[in-house]
Amino acid sequence: MAEALEKKITKLPIPGNRNILITSALPYVNNVPHLGNIIGCVLSADVFARYCRLRGYNAIYVCGTDEYGTATETKAMEENCTPKEICDKYHAIHKEVYEWFGISFDEFGRTSTPQQTEVCQAIFKKLLENNWLSENTMQQLYCDTCKRFLADRLVEGVCPRPNCNYDSARGDQCEKCGNLLNPIELQDPKCKVCRNTPRVRDTEHLFLELPLLKDKLEVYVNHMSVAGGWSQNAIQATNAWLKEGLKPRCITRDLKWGVPVPHEKYRDKVFYVWFDAPIGYVSITACYTPEWEKWWKNPNHVELFQFMGKDNVPFHTVMFPSTLLGTGESWTLLKTISVTEYLNYESGKFSKSKGIGIFGNDAKDTKIPAEVWRYYLLTNRPEASDTLFTWTDLQAKLNSELLSNLGNFINRVLSFISKPSGSGYDSIIPDAPNAEAHQLTKDLSEKVFKLVEQYVDAMEKVKLKQGLKTAMSVSSEGNAYLQESQFWKLFKEDPPLCSIVMKTSAGLVLLLACLLEPFMPSFSAEVLKQLNLAPETHLRLCSDKGDIDKAKQPWQFLPSGHKIGKPEPLFRELKDDEVESLRQRYAGSQADRSERNDAADAKKMAEQLKSTRISDASAKKQQTKSTGNAKPKAPEADISVSRLDIRVGLITKVEKHPDADSLYVEEIDIGEGSTRTVVSGLVKYIPLEEMQYRKVCVLCNLKPATMRGIKSHAMVLAASNDDQTKVELVEPPASAVVGERVTFPGYSGEPDGVLNAKSKVWEKVQVNLRTDAELVAKYRDSSFTTSAGVCKVASIACGVIR
Repeated sequence: MAEALEKKITKLPIPGNRNILITSALPYVNNVPHLGNIIGCVLSADVFARYCRLRGYNAIYVCGTDEYGTATETKAMEENCTPKEICDKYHAIHKEVYEWFGISFDEFGRTSTPQQTEVCQAIFKKLLENNWLSENTMQQLYCDTCKRFLADRLVEGVCPRPNCNYDSARGDQCEKCGNLLNPIELQDPKCKVCRNTPRVRDTEHLFLELPLLKDKLEVYVNHMSVAGGWSQNAIQATNAWLKEGLKPRCITRDLKWGVPVPHEKYRDKVFYVWFDAPIGYVSITACYTPEWEKWWKNPNHVELFQFMGKDNVPFHTVMFPSTLLGTGESWTLLKTISVTEYLNYESGKFSKSKGIGIFGNDAKDTKIPAEVWRYYLLTNRPEASDTLFTWTDLQAKLNSELLSNLGNFINRVLSFISKPSGSGYDSIIPDAPNAEAHQLTKDLSEKVFKLVEQYVDAMEKVKLKQGLKTAMSVSSEGNAYLQESQFWKLFKEDPPLCSIVMKTSAGLVLLLACLLEPFMPSFSAEVLKQLNLAPETHLRLCSDKGDIDKAKQPWQFLPSGHKIGKPEPLFRELKDDEVESLRQRYAGSQADRSERNDAADAKKMAEQLKSTRISDASAKKQQTKSTGNAKPKAPEADISVSRLDIRVGLITKVEKHPDADSLYVEEIDIGEGSTRTVVSGLVKYIPLEEMQYRKVCVLCNLKPATMRGIKSHAMVLAASNDDQTKVELVEPPASAVVGERVTFPGYSGEPDGVLNAKSKVWEKVQVNLRTDAELVAKYRDSSFTTSAGVCKVASIACGVIR
């Protein structure tokens, strides 16, 4: 059952062995992954990869971040940086989250690599050579305000599907009903950048002729869906596509961030993400080994298993296989696909775009160990229907299943063995002669062997939830065995029989560490430590080495005379007050949580100020000042940033001032129905073309002022460096709503109608307006905040805002 770990080396298919290539849907780099993403893709694939290694199969698990496409460009606009910077940032975040969850990739790569370009373009050229591509003019939404064709994810509208009508459907897919969409099908479409209504315009693109590949595809699907044991939801989604009839599918897009199309006519376009992203599995393997073709062009000796959520099915069972079939080359095609439904959160859906749910970094911050999160997600894995995450359910599974069942069994066994002679075995595994003659032990061994067989059967069919449930049944049988044997009495009344019970039970502890390693690897590592098995030891369940048959004699797993380590509790109880605290802490969206935290900080500061005592001398001075017959002045409102009316504006028109070379005259939409005329001294710092259609932060309650004959009704906020040689606009996120007020967490209150020039409110507030080292615009320590995030500048750190 245990052998030394081999040094990690690059693995290639081995003739005569079972060679398994495992992938999980590539997570997109526009946000932190939430628990629904994790269980649907990387965690499920990790469990199966660990199981394959346990069984002695020659398996590799490759994954990585999907980095090209519209979502990246959109996120880059929101965060005022380049797509490459966004990819670098979120690739590192994803990698850190998965490392904390114990995901055991053989290679975790990314799609923005030279290997991706090389493989993607090579496949395209083969499709072109084999006449599976066509040219066509398609209608696409074009935003006149932004002066660009809008990629699918830059459009939102009402889903056109009957009985859905979801009002925030993306241009490529409805998040609610899961149907793939064409952006021009959306009802009441809006550009996500400026929120204006786009118009339909013609543009030329390349298409993959799926109808011509249908016969090849159907032969493959009909055979492999049975031979590979596809999950029922995968079969249903695939058949629905085939029944509806395949249509030519566009493979190019009017974007800059992506793999360039190697075709003279389309050199200004890139490949569409659905075409490009699945090829990422291949290119990431190419980063793992230059001999990647031994994995990906070896269908007779390699089995491909893929894990994903249900919305990704057609891309992997229809489009990607069609692409590979169209090359005419001998590719390793999908054998088995494991698909999950949705994991919902408390009363709604997990959503990256809306920040709803528990995200990977949140799980870490709860201080609940990774193995508990892994266990809970896998017991709740939505294999056949949607499942629901609730904090009380997490508490129940931790306290009753992990603590009271599994942890209790292991701790009872090891704690009793570790007791000193006279009350235990002084940490030494006892001998157990004639164990098979003891009927209770024999009955237990028969039950355990059947459970191990059921475990293997479930895992081979990628029924992970059933596999975990079966493994936990071994612990339940162990607890029943201990209770029925009454080992604490046997120790004094029948020592030889007690030795059989304890040696058998210790064997079950090792067996549980083995069976549960794919699900909770850190738990298994801790059990090995408590069993005093070397850290470099790993567990196996290989048929050819008789490991499964050994379950018929669990008393043989550990040798007599072996000294165990120090027993420690494996799990900690999660109490009611902790659960309620966590529920409240993670209620609502991420923006809601941030606002609550800021409000809590402000309240705490106010209470501190309230409790601060004024010195006696100061108090007397105040009392002296207040005496006399002078009529007291009405107290003036506190001067803080809340008195400023700063709004998100969109510059709809800009031109140079006719009588001043250094001034621009702008027309700015701030959500009032008509635009405001604003004069800004930005000519020598920002080119005119860069001012046009920019979202800006506008101070709206200054008294209008005439500047060289033109009245200015607001002020555009900008940051400058110390010597004022460089000036940059303070920019809201691209998806911020025009006209919304910019707020400052911790500073509540309504703005003045018009700022009083005599009170110098603006001048007193302005001295505390700066950018920080992360380029975020701040009033003191509070960020310029919109519903879509914070406002930033492009490059001026620690600059002055005015």
